[in-house]
Amino acid sequence: MMAVCNRHARPTSVKPQPSRLVAYFCLALCMSLVGTYVALSKPLVAALPVFLLAWLRFGIAGIAMAHWLIKPAGEPPMTGATKKLVFLESFLGNFLFSICMLYGVSMTSAVSAGVILAAIPAVVAIMGWFFLGERIERRVWVAIACAAVGIGLLALSKSEHSTHINSGLDADLAHKKALIGNLLVFGAVLCEGAYVVIGKRLTGTLSPKRISSMINLWGFVLMTPAGIYLASDFDFASVTVGTWLLLVFYALAASMWTVWLWMTGVKTVPAAKAGVFAVMLPVSAALVGVWLLGETLSGLQLLAFGIALLGVVLATLPSRTASAPPGV
Repeated sequence: MMAVCNRHARPTSVKPQPSRLVAYFCLALCMSLVGTYVALSKPLVAALPVFLLAWLRFGIAGIAMAHWLIKPAGEPPMTGATKKLVFLESFLGNFLFSICMLYGVSMTSAVSAGVILAAIPAVVAIMGWFFLGERIERRVWVAIACAAVGIGLLALSKSEHSTHINSGLDADLAHKKALIGNLLVFGAVLCEGAYVVIGKRLTGTLSPKRISSMINLWGFVLMTPAGIYLASDFDFASVTVGTWLLLVFYALAASMWTVWLWMTGVKTVPAAKAGVFAVMLPVSAALVGVWLLGETLSGLQLLAFGIALLGVVLATLPSRTASAPPGV
């Protein structure tokens, strides 16, 4: 998730461009990885406290991308405004995003998170209009309505959270907990929208690797006080080898692999067309939830999911009359 803001950066190298099919594969795999690690964060928060999990994630990724922090020879010195944007990018896109997402998926299902995450393109469009003055086409407003309807239908569904609960009071409490979880995931969507909008400004002066490494470093710094406090009396021996491997995958996928895959794809595919592949995020999150985490899809959830995916497609399809990518 954390690498999504870099998808708008322009490639800086002059290496041969990949074929269109290879580029499509990279874009699809990138967003599938994002959806996968969002879904798989659910068992991680069951094994590790949220703040400790986030601290370890930033630490692992920081070690892996330490060489990305080195300033390239041709990069101009960062201004005070750029430094503030880098911090804000990390605070919203790393710190708050991680808290909202990890706590959210611990209280709701991967399927629900996938549906809510389908609102990302619409949220980015609204923020781009408000903060950057970008024009929103009529079909994007329709996409926003689809996302709202999908989330609304999801909120009405109690089946996934109360199937195994006999007490009416317990079922109601579980439903309320799920609603809070859904709201937290939507908070993560808002953080992601801000992450993308700020990232569009940063990529004008910094490379994707430098942005990723610096905001990951800030995320580690922000999480360090809580991380050290929780680590001081946490029983690390209780964490299984499988959980450690999953944590390493989560850290590397979120902070490194998705960046490279997305940048490879957009060397060949226009940004507007590449945005269509965002549909793979909620799809992969839901599929992981069903296939690996034992979750189920009710009829109402399928309807909500379908409407939300329709919103994604409407929000990301390129305009027929546009001469340049709209930037969403």
